[in-house]
Amino acid sequence: MADWIGYQWLAERYGVSPVQAFRTDSSIAKSRATVREDGHVHQQYLPAARPADTLAGHLTFALKREGVHLEFLARLFRVLPVADLEAWVASEPTGQYARRAGFFYEYLTGEHLAFPGVAAGNYVAALDDEAYLTASHPTNNPRWRVRDNLPGTRDYCPLVLRTPRVQQAERYDCAEHLADLEVEFGADLLLRSAVWLTIKESRASFAIEHEEQHVDRVRRFASAMEERCGQGEDPLSEGALGELQSQILGPRATRYGVRRSPVFVGEVDGFTEVIHYIAPHWDETAALLSGLRGFAARTTGAAALLRAAVLSFGFVYIHPMSDGNGRISRFLVNDVLRRDGAIPAPFILPVSATITSSVVQRRGYDQVLELFSRPFMRKYAQAWRFGAEQVAEDGVHHNMQFDAWQDALPAWRYPDMTDHVEYLAQVVQLTIEQEMRKEAGYLRSLRMARERVKQVIEGPDGDIDRIIRSVRENGGKVSNKLLREIPALADEALAAELVAAIQAAFAPS
Repeated sequence: MADWIGYQWLAERYGVSPVQAFRTDSSIAKSRATVREDGHVHQQYLPAARPADTLAGHLTFALKREGVHLEFLARLFRVLPVADLEAWVASEPTGQYARRAGFFYEYLTGEHLAFPGVAAGNYVAALDDEAYLTASHPTNNPRWRVRDNLPGTRDYCPLVLRTPRVQQAERYDCAEHLADLEVEFGADLLLRSAVWLTIKESRASFAIEHEEQHVDRVRRFASAMEERCGQGEDPLSEGALGELQSQILGPRATRYGVRRSPVFVGEVDGFTEVIHYIAPHWDETAALLSGLRGFAARTTGAAALLRAAVLSFGFVYIHPMSDGNGRISRFLVNDVLRRDGAIPAPFILPVSATITSSVVQRRGYDQVLELFSRPFMRKYAQAWRFGAEQVAEDGVHHNMQFDAWQDALPAWRYPDMTDHVEYLAQVVQLTIEQEMRKEAGYLRSLRMARERVKQVIEGPDGDIDRIIRSVRENGGKVSNKLLREIPALADEALAAELVAAIQAAFAPS
Protein backbone atom coordinates (compact mmCIF):
# COMPACT_ATOMS: atom_id res chain seq x y z
CA MET A 1 0.00 0.00 0.00
CA ALA A 2 1.34 3.40 -1.00
CA ASP A 3 2.71 5.70 1.69
CA TRP A 4 0.94 8.83 0.47
CA ILE A 5 1.87 12.43 1.08
CA GLY A 6 0.30 15.67 -0.15
CA TYR A 7 -3.22 15.57 -1.58
CA GLN A 8 -3.63 11.81 -1.23
CA TRP A 9 -2.68 11.95 2.45
CA LEU A 10 -5.21 14.73 2.99
CA ALA A 11 -7.85 12.74 1.09
CA GLU A 12 -7.39 9.73 3.37
CA ARG A 13 -7.02 11.78 6.53
CA TYR A 14 -10.22 13.77 6.02
CA GLY A 15 -12.22 11.24 4.01
CA VAL A 16 -12.44 13.43 0.90
CA SER A 17 -12.99 11.84 -2.50
CA PRO A 18 -13.03 14.16 -5.52
CA VAL A 19 -14.61 13.26 -8.85
CA GLN A 20 -11.54 14.29 -10.80
CA ALA A 21 -8.31 12.44 -10.09
CA PHE A 22 -5.21 14.31 -8.99
CA ARG A 23 -2.98 15.06 -11.95
CA THR A 24 0.02 14.60 -9.66
CA ASP A 25 0.19 12.26 -6.67
CA SER A 26 3.11 11.69 -4.33
CA SER A 27 4.30 8.92 -2.06
CA ILE A 28 7.31 7.97 0.05
CA ALA A 29 9.44 5.17 -1.38
CA LYS A 30 12.94 3.71 -1.17
CA SER A 31 14.10 5.50 -4.32
CA ARG A 32 13.29 8.75 -6.07
CA ALA A 33 11.23 8.29 -9.24
CA THR A 34 8.81 10.06 -11.55
CA VAL A 35 6.33 8.07 -13.64
CA ARG A 36 4.19 9.80 -16.28
CA GLU A 37 1.08 7.99 -17.43
CA ASP A 38 -1.92 9.21 -19.48
CA GLY A 39 -1.46 12.84 -18.50
CA HIS A 40 -0.87 12.06 -14.82
CA VAL A 41 2.36 12.17 -12.83
CA HIS A 42 3.23 9.76 -10.03
CA GLN A 43 6.06 11.07 -7.85
CA GLN A 44 8.08 8.95 -5.42
CA TYR A 45 10.15 10.75 -2.77
CA LEU A 46 12.75 9.58 -0.29
CA PRO A 47 11.72 9.50 3.41
CA ALA A 48 13.60 12.75 4.08
CA ALA A 49 10.97 14.58 1.98
CA ARG A 50 8.07 13.52 4.20
CA PRO A 51 6.13 16.57 5.48
CA ALA A 52 4.82 16.81 9.02
CA ASP A 53 1.62 14.79 9.45
CA THR A 54 -0.52 17.88 9.81
CA LEU A 55 -2.90 19.88 7.65
CA ALA A 56 -0.22 22.55 7.29
CA GLY A 57 2.52 20.07 6.39
CA HIS A 58 0.66 18.16 3.68
CA LEU A 59 -1.29 21.07 2.20
CA THR A 60 1.95 23.06 1.93
CA PHE A 61 3.54 20.10 0.14
CA ALA A 62 0.52 19.73 -2.17
CA LEU A 63 0.39 23.39 -3.15
CA LYS A 64 4.15 23.46 -3.68
CA ARG A 65 4.69 20.14 -5.46
CA GLU A 66 1.32 18.97 -6.82
CA GLY A 67 -0.41 22.10 -8.06
CA VAL A 68 -3.92 23.34 -7.35
CA HIS A 69 -6.98 21.08 -7.34
CA LEU A 70 -9.94 23.36 -6.74
CA GLU A 71 -12.58 20.63 -6.54
CA PHE A 72 -10.61 18.80 -3.85
CA LEU A 73 -9.91 21.98 -1.89
CA ALA A 74 -13.61 22.92 -1.98
CA ARG A 75 -14.51 19.50 -0.58
CA LEU A 76 -11.67 19.56 1.97
CA PHE A 77 -12.73 22.95 3.31
CA ARG A 78 -16.24 21.59 3.87
CA VAL A 79 -15.05 18.98 6.35
CA LEU A 80 -11.79 20.04 8.00
CA PRO A 81 -11.92 21.71 11.43
CA VAL A 82 -11.73 25.40 10.58
CA ALA A 83 -9.78 25.99 13.79
CA ASP A 84 -6.89 23.93 12.35
CA LEU A 85 -6.67 26.19 9.30
CA GLU A 86 -6.98 29.32 11.44
CA ALA A 87 -4.19 28.10 13.71
CA TRP A 88 -1.94 27.50 10.71
CA VAL A 89 -2.43 30.94 9.15
CA ALA A 90 -2.03 32.57 12.58
CA SER A 91 1.30 30.81 13.06
CA GLU A 92 2.57 31.73 9.57
CA PRO A 93 0.85 35.03 8.74
CA THR A 94 3.41 35.88 6.06
CA GLY A 95 4.00 32.34 4.75
CA GLN A 96 3.00 32.12 1.09
CA TYR A 97 1.38 28.69 1.38
CA ALA A 98 -0.60 29.57 4.50
CA ARG A 99 -1.75 32.76 2.80
CA ARG A 100 -2.75 30.91 -0.35
CA ALA A 101 -4.59 28.29 1.72
CA GLY A 102 -6.50 31.03 3.54
CA PHE A 103 -7.27 32.78 0.27
CA PHE A 104 -8.54 29.56 -1.33
CA TYR A 105 -10.69 28.81 1.71
CA GLU A 106 -12.47 32.16 1.54
CA TYR A 107 -12.66 32.08 -2.27
CA LEU A 108 -14.22 28.60 -2.39
CA THR A 109 -16.49 28.77 0.65
CA GLY A 110 -17.52 32.42 0.66
CA GLU A 111 -16.80 32.48 4.40
CA HIS A 112 -14.18 34.41 6.41
CA LEU A 113 -11.57 32.94 8.70
CA ALA A 114 -10.90 34.44 12.11
CA PHE A 115 -7.79 36.23 10.89
CA PRO A 116 -7.04 39.96 10.89
CA GLY A 117 -5.31 39.92 7.52
CA VAL A 118 -1.74 40.26 6.30
CA ALA A 119 -0.28 43.62 7.17
CA ALA A 120 2.69 43.71 4.79
CA GLY A 121 4.76 41.69 2.35
CA ASN A 122 4.94 40.90 -1.32
CA TYR A 123 1.94 39.57 -3.20
CA VAL A 124 1.98 35.91 -4.21
CA ALA A 125 0.05 34.50 -7.16
CA ALA A 126 -2.89 32.17 -6.50
CA LEU A 127 -1.84 30.09 -9.52
CA ASP A 128 1.56 29.65 -11.12
CA ASP A 129 1.31 31.58 -14.41
CA GLU A 130 3.84 29.23 -15.98
CA ALA A 131 1.83 26.16 -15.06
CA TYR A 132 -1.81 27.24 -15.62
CA LEU A 133 -4.02 29.34 -17.83
CA THR A 134 -4.61 32.42 -15.69
CA ALA A 135 -6.62 35.62 -15.77
CA SER A 136 -5.43 38.23 -18.26
CA HIS A 137 -5.88 41.02 -15.70
CA PRO A 138 -5.41 39.67 -12.15
CA THR A 139 -6.78 41.51 -9.13
CA ASN A 140 -5.03 41.89 -5.80
CA ASN A 141 -6.58 40.50 -2.63
CA PRO A 142 -5.09 42.78 0.07
CA ARG A 143 -6.45 40.69 2.96
CA TRP A 144 -4.16 37.79 2.04
CA ARG A 145 -1.75 39.69 -0.21
CA VAL A 146 -2.54 37.16 -2.90
CA ARG A 147 -2.76 38.08 -6.57
CA ASP A 148 -6.04 36.58 -7.70
CA ASN A 149 -5.18 35.33 -11.18
CA LEU A 150 -7.73 32.52 -11.21
CA PRO A 151 -9.33 32.31 -14.67
CA GLY A 152 -12.90 32.16 -13.38
CA THR A 153 -15.08 32.98 -10.40
CA ARG A 154 -16.23 31.11 -7.33
CA ASP A 155 -19.35 30.06 -9.26
CA TYR A 156 -17.32 28.52 -12.08
CA CYS A 157 -13.55 28.28 -12.30
CA PRO A 158 -12.15 25.66 -14.70
CA LEU A 159 -8.42 24.97 -14.64
CA VAL A 160 -6.19 24.31 -17.63
CA LEU A 161 -2.71 22.98 -16.98
CA ARG A 162 -0.21 24.34 -19.50
CA THR A 163 1.07 20.98 -20.67
CA PRO A 164 3.35 20.85 -23.74
CA ARG A 165 0.31 20.21 -25.96
CA VAL A 166 -1.60 23.10 -24.38
CA GLN A 167 1.39 25.39 -24.94
CA GLN A 168 1.43 24.24 -28.55
CA ALA A 169 -2.26 25.17 -28.78
CA GLU A 170 -1.43 28.62 -27.39
CA ARG A 171 1.10 29.12 -30.17
CA TYR A 172 -1.07 27.76 -32.99
CA ASP A 173 -2.02 30.62 -35.32
CA CYS A 174 -5.28 29.77 -37.08
CA ALA A 175 -5.22 32.94 -39.20
CA GLU A 176 -1.68 32.25 -40.39
CA HIS A 177 -2.60 28.77 -41.55
CA LEU A 178 -5.70 30.12 -43.31
CA ALA A 179 -3.47 32.67 -45.00
CA ASP A 180 -1.27 29.81 -46.24
CA LEU A 181 -4.36 28.21 -47.79
CA GLU A 182 -5.24 31.53 -49.41
CA VAL A 183 -1.80 31.70 -51.00
CA GLU A 184 -2.15 28.13 -52.26
CA PHE A 185 -5.73 28.29 -53.56
CA GLY A 186 -6.51 32.00 -53.97
CA ALA A 187 -8.77 34.27 -51.96
CA ASP A 188 -11.78 33.86 -54.25
CA LEU A 189 -11.75 30.07 -54.10
CA LEU A 190 -11.18 30.01 -50.36
CA LEU A 191 -14.05 32.43 -49.76
CA ARG A 192 -16.33 30.38 -51.98
CA SER A 193 -15.49 27.35 -49.88
CA ALA A 194 -16.59 29.26 -46.75
CA VAL A 195 -20.23 29.11 -47.83
CA TRP A 196 -20.14 25.35 -48.25
CA LEU A 197 -18.13 24.89 -45.09
CA THR A 198 -20.88 26.64 -43.12
CA ILE A 199 -23.41 24.12 -44.43
CA LYS A 200 -20.97 21.29 -43.84
CA GLU A 201 -20.43 22.33 -40.23
CA SER A 202 -24.18 22.51 -39.68
CA ARG A 203 -24.81 19.08 -41.18
CA ALA A 204 -21.92 17.53 -39.24
CA SER A 205 -23.06 19.14 -36.00
CA PHE A 206 -26.38 17.36 -36.38
CA ALA A 207 -24.57 14.15 -37.35
CA ILE A 208 -22.98 14.14 -33.90
CA GLU A 209 -26.53 13.92 -32.56
CA HIS A 210 -27.58 11.48 -35.36
CA GLU A 211 -29.99 14.03 -36.87
CA GLU A 212 -28.15 15.03 -40.06
CA GLN A 213 -31.08 14.12 -42.33
CA HIS A 214 -33.28 16.94 -41.04
CA VAL A 215 -32.69 19.46 -43.84
CA ASP A 216 -34.60 22.34 -42.27
CA ARG A 217 -32.67 21.97 -39.02
CA VAL A 218 -29.37 21.98 -40.89
CA ARG A 219 -30.31 25.16 -42.73
CA ARG A 220 -31.40 26.89 -39.52
CA PHE A 221 -28.15 26.04 -37.78
CA ALA A 222 -26.09 27.13 -40.81
CA SER A 223 -27.99 30.43 -40.85
CA ALA A 224 -27.32 30.94 -37.14
CA MET A 225 -23.61 30.21 -37.63
CA GLU A 226 -23.37 32.64 -40.53
CA GLU A 227 -25.35 35.46 -38.91
CA ARG A 228 -24.33 35.24 -35.25
CA CYS A 229 -20.72 34.08 -35.00
CA GLY A 230 -18.72 36.83 -33.36
CA GLN A 231 -21.71 39.18 -33.15
CA GLY A 232 -23.20 40.82 -30.06
CA GLU A 233 -21.59 41.70 -26.77
CA ASP A 234 -22.36 38.66 -24.62
CA PRO A 235 -23.23 35.39 -26.40
CA LEU A 236 -23.64 33.64 -23.03
CA SER A 237 -26.28 35.94 -21.60
CA GLU A 238 -29.65 34.25 -21.12
CA GLY A 239 -31.17 36.64 -23.65
CA ALA A 240 -28.61 35.90 -26.35
CA LEU A 241 -28.76 32.17 -25.67
CA GLY A 242 -32.54 32.25 -25.90
CA GLU A 243 -32.42 34.02 -29.25
CA LEU A 244 -29.80 31.60 -30.58
CA GLN A 245 -31.78 28.61 -29.33
CA SER A 246 -34.96 29.91 -30.98
CA GLN A 247 -33.18 30.38 -34.30
CA ILE A 248 -31.63 26.91 -34.13
CA LEU A 249 -34.79 25.09 -33.02
CA GLY A 250 -37.24 26.98 -35.20
CA PRO A 251 -40.87 27.83 -34.40
CA ARG A 252 -42.11 24.32 -33.63
CA ALA A 253 -40.00 23.20 -30.66
CA THR A 254 -41.73 21.95 -27.53
CA ARG A 255 -39.40 23.77 -25.12
CA TYR A 256 -37.46 27.02 -25.17
CA GLY A 257 -35.29 28.89 -22.70
CA VAL A 258 -33.25 27.87 -19.68
CA ARG A 259 -34.35 24.58 -18.19
CA ARG A 260 -36.13 24.23 -14.85
CA SER A 261 -35.95 20.45 -14.68
CA PRO A 262 -33.35 17.68 -14.34
CA VAL A 263 -31.51 16.52 -17.42
CA PHE A 264 -29.31 13.51 -18.03
CA VAL A 265 -27.53 11.83 -20.92
CA GLY A 266 -28.33 8.15 -21.20
CA GLU A 267 -30.66 5.48 -22.52
CA VAL A 268 -33.93 4.17 -21.19
CA ASP A 269 -35.43 1.59 -23.54
CA GLY A 270 -37.84 -0.26 -21.27
CA PHE A 271 -35.37 -3.01 -20.43
CA THR A 272 -32.20 -1.19 -19.38
CA GLU A 273 -31.72 2.15 -17.66
CA VAL A 274 -28.29 3.67 -18.15
CA ILE A 275 -27.23 7.20 -17.28
CA HIS A 276 -23.93 8.47 -18.66
CA TYR A 277 -24.04 11.96 -17.16
CA ILE A 278 -26.25 14.12 -14.93
CA ALA A 279 -26.17 17.90 -15.40
CA PRO A 280 -26.27 20.35 -12.48
CA HIS A 281 -29.46 21.23 -10.63
CA TRP A 282 -31.52 23.83 -12.48
CA ASP A 283 -31.28 26.22 -9.53
CA GLU A 284 -27.51 26.35 -10.13
CA THR A 285 -27.51 26.94 -13.89
CA ALA A 286 -27.82 30.73 -13.67
CA ALA A 287 -24.82 30.97 -11.34
CA LEU A 288 -22.79 28.51 -13.41
CA LEU A 289 -23.58 30.43 -16.59
CA SER A 290 -22.60 33.64 -14.84
CA GLY A 291 -19.33 31.98 -13.86
CA LEU A 292 -18.77 30.83 -17.44
CA ARG A 293 -19.25 34.44 -18.54
CA GLY A 294 -16.81 35.42 -15.79
CA PHE A 295 -14.23 33.05 -17.27
CA ALA A 296 -14.77 34.62 -20.70
CA ALA A 297 -14.25 38.10 -19.25
CA ARG A 298 -11.25 37.24 -17.05
CA THR A 299 -9.37 35.45 -19.84
CA THR A 300 -9.99 38.03 -22.58
CA GLY A 301 -6.77 38.28 -24.56
CA ALA A 302 -5.62 34.75 -23.72
CA ALA A 303 -5.12 32.14 -26.45
CA ALA A 304 -8.36 31.76 -28.42
CA LEU A 305 -8.16 27.98 -28.74
CA LEU A 306 -7.98 27.58 -24.96
CA ARG A 307 -10.93 29.89 -24.42
CA ALA A 308 -12.98 28.21 -27.15
CA ALA A 309 -12.45 24.75 -25.67
CA VAL A 310 -13.34 25.78 -22.11
CA LEU A 311 -16.43 27.76 -23.11
CA SER A 312 -17.71 25.06 -25.47
CA PHE A 313 -17.18 22.05 -23.21
CA GLY A 314 -18.08 24.03 -20.11
CA PHE A 315 -21.43 24.83 -21.70
CA VAL A 316 -21.96 21.13 -22.50
CA TYR A 317 -21.40 20.08 -18.90
CA ILE A 318 -23.61 22.84 -17.47
CA HIS A 319 -26.30 21.94 -20.04
CA PRO A 320 -28.40 24.99 -19.15
CA MET A 321 -30.95 25.08 -21.97
CA SER A 322 -34.12 23.06 -22.37
CA ASP A 323 -32.89 21.88 -25.80
CA GLY A 324 -30.10 22.55 -28.28
CA ASN A 325 -27.19 22.45 -25.81
CA GLY A 326 -24.91 20.38 -28.06
CA ARG A 327 -25.43 22.60 -31.09
CA ILE A 328 -24.93 25.77 -29.04
CA SER A 329 -21.71 24.39 -27.59
CA ARG A 330 -20.32 23.74 -31.07
CA PHE A 331 -21.50 27.18 -32.20
CA LEU A 332 -19.46 28.63 -29.34
CA VAL A 333 -16.22 27.21 -30.77
CA ASN A 334 -16.50 29.30 -33.93
CA ASP A 335 -18.03 32.24 -32.07
CA VAL A 336 -15.04 32.51 -29.71
CA LEU A 337 -12.49 32.03 -32.50
CA ARG A 338 -14.21 34.72 -34.59
CA ARG A 339 -14.70 37.05 -31.61
CA ASP A 340 -11.04 36.70 -30.58
CA GLY A 341 -9.79 37.42 -34.10
CA ALA A 342 -8.33 33.95 -34.59
CA ILE A 343 -10.61 33.25 -37.57
CA PRO A 344 -11.60 36.10 -39.89
CA ALA A 345 -15.11 36.45 -41.27
CA PRO A 346 -16.73 34.81 -43.19
CA PHE A 347 -14.89 31.59 -42.38
CA ILE A 348 -16.53 28.89 -40.28
CA LEU A 349 -14.28 26.07 -39.18
CA PRO A 350 -16.12 22.78 -39.81
CA VAL A 351 -14.87 21.24 -36.56
CA SER A 352 -17.96 19.00 -36.35
CA ALA A 353 -17.10 17.64 -39.79
CA THR A 354 -13.68 16.68 -38.48
CA ILE A 355 -15.24 15.06 -35.42
CA THR A 356 -17.56 12.96 -37.59
CA SER A 357 -15.02 12.25 -40.33
CA SER A 358 -14.20 8.78 -39.00
CA VAL A 359 -15.12 6.32 -36.30
CA VAL A 360 -11.84 7.12 -34.55
CA GLN A 361 -12.50 10.87 -34.56
CA ARG A 362 -16.09 10.42 -33.36
CA ARG A 363 -14.92 8.14 -30.58
CA GLY A 364 -12.33 10.75 -29.62
CA TYR A 365 -15.12 13.29 -29.04
CA ASP A 366 -17.03 10.84 -26.85
CA GLN A 367 -13.88 9.96 -24.93
CA VAL A 368 -13.03 13.55 -24.07
CA LEU A 369 -16.55 14.05 -22.69
CA GLU A 370 -16.17 10.84 -20.69
CA LEU A 371 -13.05 12.17 -18.98
CA PHE A 372 -15.44 14.04 -16.72
CA SER A 373 -18.68 12.08 -17.01
CA ARG A 374 -17.28 8.61 -16.26
CA PRO A 375 -15.63 9.41 -12.91
CA PHE A 376 -18.63 11.59 -12.06
CA MET A 377 -21.05 8.69 -12.57
CA ARG A 378 -18.74 6.26 -10.74
CA LYS A 379 -18.76 8.49 -7.67
CA TYR A 380 -22.53 8.94 -7.77
CA ALA A 381 -23.54 5.49 -9.01
CA GLN A 382 -25.75 4.93 -5.96
CA ALA A 383 -27.16 8.46 -5.85
CA TRP A 384 -29.57 8.29 -8.80
CA ARG A 385 -32.63 6.19 -9.54
CA PHE A 386 -35.83 6.16 -11.52
CA GLY A 387 -39.02 6.45 -9.51
CA ALA A 388 -42.48 7.91 -9.70
CA GLU A 389 -43.13 10.42 -12.46
CA GLN A 390 -42.98 14.08 -11.44
CA VAL A 391 -43.72 17.35 -13.18
CA ALA A 392 -40.95 19.94 -12.98
CA GLU A 393 -41.34 23.73 -12.80
CA ASP A 394 -41.09 24.05 -16.59
CA GLY A 395 -43.73 21.38 -17.16
CA VAL A 396 -41.27 18.62 -18.06
CA HIS A 397 -42.36 15.14 -16.94
CA HIS A 398 -39.48 13.15 -15.46
CA ASN A 399 -38.84 10.23 -13.14
CA MET A 400 -35.09 10.60 -12.53
CA GLN A 401 -34.14 11.36 -8.94
CA PHE A 402 -30.67 12.41 -7.80
CA ASP A 403 -29.69 12.66 -4.15
CA ALA A 404 -26.32 14.40 -4.44
CA TRP A 405 -26.95 17.79 -6.03
CA GLN A 406 -24.99 19.74 -3.40
CA ASP A 407 -22.26 17.16 -2.96
CA ALA A 408 -21.59 17.17 -6.71
CA LEU A 409 -21.48 20.95 -7.02
CA PRO A 410 -17.68 21.32 -6.56
CA ALA A 411 -17.10 18.96 -9.50
CA TRP A 412 -19.41 20.97 -11.76
CA ARG A 413 -17.93 24.27 -10.59
CA TYR A 414 -14.24 23.43 -10.84
CA PRO A 415 -13.60 21.09 -13.78
CA ASP A 416 -10.14 20.29 -15.13
CA MET A 417 -10.32 21.25 -18.82
CA THR A 418 -6.73 20.43 -19.80
CA ASP A 419 -7.57 17.40 -21.93
CA HIS A 420 -10.48 19.23 -23.55
CA VAL A 421 -8.13 21.99 -24.71
CA GLU A 422 -5.66 19.46 -26.08
CA TYR A 423 -8.47 17.68 -27.91
CA LEU A 424 -10.03 20.77 -29.50
CA ALA A 425 -6.63 22.11 -30.56
CA GLN A 426 -5.98 18.85 -32.40
CA VAL A 427 -9.43 19.02 -34.05
CA VAL A 428 -8.92 22.62 -35.16
CA GLN A 429 -5.51 21.83 -36.60
CA LEU A 430 -6.92 18.87 -38.55
CA THR A 431 -9.85 21.01 -39.68
CA ILE A 432 -7.69 23.76 -41.15
CA GLU A 433 -4.81 21.71 -42.45
CA GLN A 434 -6.79 18.75 -43.78
CA GLU A 435 -10.56 19.33 -43.99
CA MET A 436 -10.39 22.89 -45.33
CA ARG A 437 -7.45 22.07 -47.60
CA LYS A 438 -9.40 19.11 -48.97
CA GLU A 439 -12.49 21.29 -49.52
CA ALA A 440 -10.55 24.05 -51.27
CA GLY A 441 -8.76 21.44 -53.36
CA TYR A 442 -12.08 19.90 -54.34
CA LEU A 443 -13.52 23.26 -55.40
CA ARG A 444 -10.39 23.98 -57.42
CA SER A 445 -10.68 20.62 -59.14
CA LEU A 446 -14.39 21.17 -59.72
CA ARG A 447 -13.73 24.54 -61.34
CA MET A 448 -11.07 22.97 -63.53
CA ALA A 449 -13.37 20.08 -64.44
CA ARG A 450 -16.13 22.48 -65.50
CA GLU A 451 -13.74 24.33 -67.77
CA ARG A 452 -12.44 21.13 -69.35
CA VAL A 453 -15.86 19.55 -69.78
CA LYS A 454 -17.14 22.68 -71.50
CA GLN A 455 -14.35 22.24 -74.03
CA VAL A 456 -15.88 18.86 -74.85
CA ILE A 457 -19.61 19.54 -74.64
CA GLU A 458 -21.73 22.67 -74.30
CA GLY A 459 -24.39 23.01 -71.64
CA PRO A 460 -25.68 25.04 -68.68
CA ASP A 461 -23.74 24.82 -65.41
CA GLY A 462 -26.43 22.59 -63.88
CA ASP A 463 -25.99 19.97 -66.62
CA ILE A 464 -22.21 20.18 -66.51
CA ASP A 465 -22.16 19.70 -62.73
CA ARG A 466 -24.54 16.75 -63.02
CA ILE A 467 -22.26 15.12 -65.60
CA ILE A 468 -19.19 15.61 -63.40
CA ARG A 469 -20.94 14.28 -60.31
CA SER A 470 -22.39 11.25 -62.12
CA VAL A 471 -19.10 10.25 -63.74
CA ARG A 472 -17.22 10.51 -60.43
CA GLU A 473 -19.88 8.58 -58.52
CA ASN A 474 -19.98 5.88 -61.23
CA GLY A 475 -16.29 5.06 -61.08
CA GLY A 476 -15.24 7.09 -64.11
CA LYS A 477 -17.95 5.80 -66.43
CA VAL A 478 -21.00 7.26 -68.13
CA SER A 479 -24.02 5.59 -66.56
CA ASN A 480 -27.13 4.53 -68.44
CA LYS A 481 -29.13 7.03 -66.41
CA LEU A 482 -26.82 9.85 -67.53
CA LEU A 483 -27.12 8.65 -71.14
CA ARG A 484 -30.88 8.89 -70.92
CA GLU A 485 -30.67 12.41 -69.52
CA ILE A 486 -28.02 13.60 -72.02
CA PRO A 487 -28.29 11.57 -75.28
CA ALA A 488 -25.25 13.32 -76.81
CA LEU A 489 -23.06 11.18 -74.56
CA ALA A 490 -23.98 8.13 -76.64
CA ASP A 491 -21.06 9.19 -78.84
CA GLU A 492 -18.36 6.91 -77.36
CA ALA A 493 -15.48 9.13 -78.45
CA LEU A 494 -17.10 12.20 -76.91
CA ALA A 495 -17.91 10.29 -73.73
CA ALA A 496 -14.34 9.03 -73.45
CA GLU A 497 -12.93 12.52 -73.94
CA LEU A 498 -15.34 13.88 -71.34
CA VAL A 499 -14.41 11.20 -68.78
CA ALA A 500 -10.70 11.84 -69.37
CA ALA A 501 -11.22 15.57 -68.81
CA ILE A 502 -12.98 14.97 -65.50
CA GLN A 503 -10.39 12.47 -64.26
CA ALA A 504 -7.53 14.79 -65.18
CA ALA A 505 -9.14 17.65 -63.24
CA PHE A 506 -9.44 15.55 -60.10
CA ALA A 507 -6.14 13.71 -60.41
CA PRO A 508 -3.78 14.19 -57.42
CA SER A 509 -1.32 16.99 -58.08
